[in-house]
Amino acid sequence: MPVIRHTPQAPTHTRTLAPGERIEAHRHDDHQIVYAGSGVLAVTTDAGTWFAPGTRAIWVPAGCAHAHRARGHLDLHTLGLPADTNPLGLDAPSVLTVSPLLRELILAYTRGPHTDDPERSDAPQPPDSPERRRLRAVLLDQLRASPQQPLQLPSPADPRLKAVCDLLHRHPADPRTLAALGTATGTGERTLSRLFRRELGMTFPQWRTQLRLYHALGMLADELPVTTVAHRCGWSSTSAFIDVFRRAFGYTPGVHHRRP
Repeated sequence: MPVIRHTPQAPTHTRTLAPGERIEAHRHDDHQIVYAGSGVLAVTTDAGTWFAPGTRAIWVPAGCAHAHRARGHLDLHTLGLPADTNPLGLDAPSVLTVSPLLRELILAYTRGPHTDDPERSDAPQPPDSPERRRLRAVLLDQLRASPQQPLQLPSPADPRLKAVCDLLHRHPADPRTLAALGTATGTGERTLSRLFRRELGMTFPQWRTQLRLYHALGMLADELPVTTVAHRCGWSSTSAFIDVFRRAFGYTPGVHHRRP
């Protein structure tokens, strides 16, 4: 990652990002919850990329250097929590399920007046009201009940594995087997299979599915038709894509298109 900016307090606010816009690498002394009210959010660390549509939020622990990228028009909601407030006990980035109630709580809390946002010196500075404290307490209760989701795309370190992953990042629809990709990059299939499990914690088919879902979310956020997305990301049919997408996110790609 590039030079890492240090902002001690994690801001609680709402910010709009244009398609493709980035927030470069930075870290906070606080924990942070990051949520996409519209569009698709990707959070990248040295360990990989976590990605989330509007039914998911991303937990970023205190001290973790991370960067943001928007796909589609992104309403970015960020919520800072002190380092001693960790409702899920998580010490690594994680994707969390966002229920309809939790979504409304995040939107309400991040759109309110704040005293903890160093980037908004013109914002009203009222004291923390009893109403906001109650809202925050309910929000934390809902967070404790939020299951984690495996929506991560780990980054390889081994150059042999990186060569294969880079090929698929450039062409997610590439249909070649691991053996064929190994031949193209000069590494045996068994070696690559072992590296996928050891470095990325998943099999090659599991990683490739995560990669394709990641690219599919971005293409949908860019308003490409569902059939086009299915083809460009390598699914054998539109129905196969819809099935995998629904199992991963809980709704269909068509519903994703109709999100605010």
